Amino acid sequence: MSTAADRAGTPALPEDLIDVSHVVTAYYAVRPDPEDVDQQVAFGTSGHRGKSVTGSFNEAHILATTQAIVDVRRAQGIDGPLFLGRDTHALSEPAWVSALEVLAGNDVTVLVDSADRYTPTPAISHAILTANRGKDLSAKGVGLADGIVVTPSHNPPSDGGFKYNPPHGGPADSDATTAIADAANAHLRDGLRQVRRTPFARARAAATEHDYLTAYVDDLPNVVDLQRIKEAGVRIGADPMGGAAVDYWGAIGERHGLDLTVVNPLVDPTWRFMTLDKDGQIRMDCSSPSAMASLIASKDRYDIATGNDADSDRHGIVTPDGGLMNPNHYLAVALQYLYGGARPGWSSERIGKTLVSSSMIDRVAADLGKELWEVPVGFKWFVPGLLDGSVGFGGEESAGASFLRFDGSVWTTDKDGIILALLASEITATTGRSPSQHYADLVARHGEPAYAREDAPADRAQKAALKALTPDAVTADSIAGEPITAKLTQAPGNGAPIGGLKVVTESAWFAARPSGTEDKYKIYAESFRGPEHLAQVQADAKGVVDAALGG
Repeated sequence: MSTAADRAGTPALPEDLIDVSHVVTAYYAVRPDPEDVDQQVAFGTSGHRGKSVTGSFNEAHILATTQAIVDVRRAQGIDGPLFLGRDTHALSEPAWVSALEVLAGNDVTVLVDSADRYTPTPAISHAILTANRGKDLSAKGVGLADGIVVTPSHNPPSDGGFKYNPPHGGPADSDATTAIADAANAHLRDGLRQVRRTPFARARAAATEHDYLTAYVDDLPNVVDLQRIKEAGVRIGADPMGGAAVDYWGAIGERHGLDLTVVNPLVDPTWRFMTLDKDGQIRMDCSSPSAMASLIASKDRYDIATGNDADSDRHGIVTPDGGLMNPNHYLAVALQYLYGGARPGWSSERIGKTLVSSSMIDRVAADLGKELWEVPVGFKWFVPGLLDGSVGFGGEESAGASFLRFDGSVWTTDKDGIILALLASEITATTGRSPSQHYADLVARHGEPAYAREDAPADRAQKAALKALTPDAVTADSIAGEPITAKLTQAPGNGAPIGGLKVVTESAWFAARPSGTEDKYKIYAESFRGPEHLAQVQADAKGVVDAALGG
């Protein structure tokens, strides 16, 4: 008997779809247990996420978390407007309503979309930075703006998510998210008695309308060469994948005169038009060949086809000659292009990457004579460098990145899947060659890496032990036949704890990190000596981690 996983890459069937009414009803009806750790507010690298039916994403969570954000911003002297946006998940609108009611109940000036559109994460970051331009982000009482995005990103249709972006426009750092989570859980334990709330009709009437789409779309020529794309006649197929960019792509094509087709303009909270991901789940992962199967099948219709996840902070790039590009491959091509002469206005000497991204990026950076800035997993680590222009580009292996404007100033401090998708068309227009062809050039110059990520089981105690490892815990002196050259538990770029371990040899590396939401840990590995050597690296990595954990 076949399973859903056996149908990876095939269209979803009725039995794969969520019952939207059930999911939304559970948001209001299920009361989370504040003493159950699995039902508490917990911020990962991208905010609080959960499911209404399991008591991990419910009205109580959002009321408590929003009040906690109000408490924290008040304590920090943040007294300007708050930009509030949401994506297309079934739980996003109910959570958006709950948040608006609490914000209004606390007399916070809230900016909502003037056309009641869905709002991509990069549009929120762009709005915050625009509002705070010229202000001291460390000052109190100067009208600094911040924002909330209601989204679980690429997660399945049943999930909900809630992210806070402070005045710097990017994801909140660990200090802020810890303070928010602690305050939110205190509100849950107190029965929400300190939560101030206003009925929705009154809260919506009090909100200020803001045209996120126009502000973002009209500013795009300052970060991507849309005129060059137009003149070259690049045929673009843009798939919002049922997400928040659905209106944005049509506006981009129309306002800037591009040959752009919105491949799928449909929005449906069941995502019935998706093909199943590799595990049989519906997941809007634009870096997954299974989830992107429909767009890949139409690749010959366009010079560049692109996909975005539900909140548009991730990108997927499809070329006629190469199909869906591996995110690591595209990041390397983008860096080679941007730093190789396409942005003469940049003074940045730093290239930002997360430590689980491909070492092809290291080799490209060295070839360009630029400093590699390697940080832990999480886009929040790129915020300071993008903000002051010292980092021209920050990217991570999960297909999230952003880069500076032409003049070297900040564009967004959160991931922007829209500009990364448009950059692929700029590369094609400027060079006459596809990004996948450019990657072939990089392979010829630097070698071809084999890269993989896999999961291994780990209980809560083992995950905590992995997160607390020191380099001394690794007793092995070689991996896959090569001497170990580095054992890292802190990122080389900023010295921040990586929440796990990275081991490096001359031609390979692996990194192990605990999952923030599941009983497992993730092993990332890469080798420049081919797939067989990679498999040996992976096997040795499991042995090293098991030994370090006392297994």
